[in-house]
Amino acid sequence: MQQIVSSSVRRSRADSIAELVSWQAAERPDTAALSYASQTLTYGELDERATALATVLRNQGVGAGSIVGVCVWRSPAMVIGCLAVWKAGAAYLPMDPRNPAPRLEFLARDAGISALIVADNSEKSFPSEPRPTIALNELGMIVKAPTGTRTTGTPAKASDDLAYVLYTSGSTGDPNGVEVTHKNLLNLVAWHEESFHLTPEDRGSQVANVGFDAAGWEIWPCLAAGACVCIPGDDVTIEPESFRDWVVNERITISFIPTPMAELMLRLRWPAKLALRIMLTGGDTLRRYPGEGLPFELINNYGPTECTVVATSGRILPEDLKHEAPSIGLPIANTQVYILDESGRQVASGALGEIYIGGAGVARGYRNRPELTAERFVPDPFAGRGRLFKTGDIGRRLPDGRIAFVGRAHDQIKVRGFRLEPNEISAAINQHPGVLQSQVVARQDGDGDTRLIGYLVLAEEGAPAPTELRDFLKARLPEYMVPEIFVRLESLPLSPNGKVDRALLPAPTEENTLRDQEITAPRTDVEKTVANMLGTLLGTDRVDVEGNFFVLGGHSLVGAQLIARIRNTYGVEMSLRVLYEGPTVAQLALEIERMLALKERGIRQVAAEHKRSSCAS
Repeated sequence: MQQIVSSSVRRSRADSIAELVSWQAAERPDTAALSYASQTLTYGELDERATALATVLRNQGVGAGSIVGVCVWRSPAMVIGCLAVWKAGAAYLPMDPRNPAPRLEFLARDAGISALIVADNSEKSFPSEPRPTIALNELGMIVKAPTGTRTTGTPAKASDDLAYVLYTSGSTGDPNGVEVTHKNLLNLVAWHEESFHLTPEDRGSQVANVGFDAAGWEIWPCLAAGACVCIPGDDVTIEPESFRDWVVNERITISFIPTPMAELMLRLRWPAKLALRIMLTGGDTLRRYPGEGLPFELINNYGPTECTVVATSGRILPEDLKHEAPSIGLPIANTQVYILDESGRQVASGALGEIYIGGAGVARGYRNRPELTAERFVPDPFAGRGRLFKTGDIGRRLPDGRIAFVGRAHDQIKVRGFRLEPNEISAAINQHPGVLQSQVVARQDGDGDTRLIGYLVLAEEGAPAPTELRDFLKARLPEYMVPEIFVRLESLPLSPNGKVDRALLPAPTEENTLRDQEITAPRTDVEKTVANMLGTLLGTDRVDVEGNFFVLGGHSLVGAQLIARIRNTYGVEMSLRVLYEGPTVAQLALEIERMLALKERGIRQVAAEHKRSSCAS
């Protein structure tokens, strides 16, 4: 009890998470803080490396009011970089190194970063403006730093100062930077620690990429509580079975898992006794209930970036299956959620309305977007003070008070946990000289998986093939924003008022889907079987055995399901990496045949050795 009380007192007095982490480093310097690739960093090492980096930043003029870009892979370096920025008194801008250089440069320019932290093996460049750049290795050691000293920066003091700026997809064609304060983040951390009883004995996973707001949710509550943050490799997190095994072997006690992966992992068998006690999920609509007998709690969470990651949270129980879909729970601490009609009045319980969120998690607003901030962050008429964030999401209140998420009110969409604006994607597509008009929507297939569909009106000359168009977009957008399927139209359907009528956009068919070449039919029994498996997963009865898996509409979760079906059918242990290296049905079939031949040869050798042994005896 004394530990919980003192922890609450520390949080109430702290102005930032950095203070709480420094306290943990002073209290337990030899305790594991970060675990990565079989290596461990203690709290003492974490604090020492972050302090050294903060000193370099301050000597380059970074301080209160500064923004520092952190363009580092998911690793201890990412954590140390962000923590060092806080120690220098500034706010960090998370930048996913996988994004195209033009997009990264836009984020850096729009946020007005004063300095940049990169990985020492980064191939990204930011040529438009010279900035102090510090390179770190994976474990957060400084590999390269600017020479010379500028005006020393001054540290920030107040909890109302910015903690980070995180960009979400923008409706005008450019991303919008959400400004989150230390006060916003401290509320999230306090709720998380108290709700899930976090202690220094806990081990939390860190799987979200740096550009996803859930990454901060995974990291900072653990470090503020003195727990260990465990970072798996990318090869672990793309297969449900591998991820489960890693969670079990690493004795993870609390883990955030994005909704699509969590749904697959709920289907798996789990040991009756394991360290995992809480599986957190969120970022997309949860459609699966946990089965009876799972040895951990499943917690569904909801919240836009503008409300500091989580606004509502709730345990999902097998007996809740009576509802159409799992609820998004109840508001977290110091948070208010209202469901309002178009006039701004609260609707009756069970009625549909738009979700508005108020309270301690509501961010400052959008960086350099005062008009958009005024439009989305509105005065709170119920509390008489503060603001509400207008989410654009539709929901209803269930009889027990929990909230059910129904969908988006407007055009904004979510695909595999990422919130996207179709206009931003269309703006990039329309830059191609062979495209006259475009429209992007999200459609659900028969399995409930959401896919991005691009509808195109093409020029008569220079019309691009799908592969060419995808390569064009990948140079301008993150990969998750590139449509999986392109549908060719003579013209976009319009409503009477002249706007595009999305309801009239046709579903993709064999006839209207843009393809690179004629379909190659299966030629062997194995190709036929694998093609049928993939066709079932993709919801089509025609699969090009020479077609690229990802061009056909596949992604990592579909790939994991395909590999699992191959394993069950042929009894061969195949890694998902095989699919990435040979992403066609034909190549998969060849690998299956090779593995079966090796398996048969091994059986024959064992039989021969057994026969020789029997004769000798």
